[in-house]
Amino acid sequence: MFVIIKKFKNIIDYKNIKLLKAFLTKFGKIRPRRKTRISIQKQHRIAKAIRKSRAFGLIPFTCDVKI
Repeated sequence: MFVIIKKFKNIIDYKNIKLLKAFLTKFGKIRPRRKTRISIQKQHRIAKAIRKSRAFGLIPFTCDVKI
């Protein structure tokens, strides 16, 4: 996951949907830090950007799961 952040030149922004989707599970939850292996500061920035983009409607709050 750290490689993904370097790919985007360490810029974490709420408008960067491709970067933020990499840190979401298939159910729409934010991946835990122990899985992403990034620092706590970057995890907080990513979580904040995901919440902000959800509020603006760029990312859905939940994903449709068909059983």
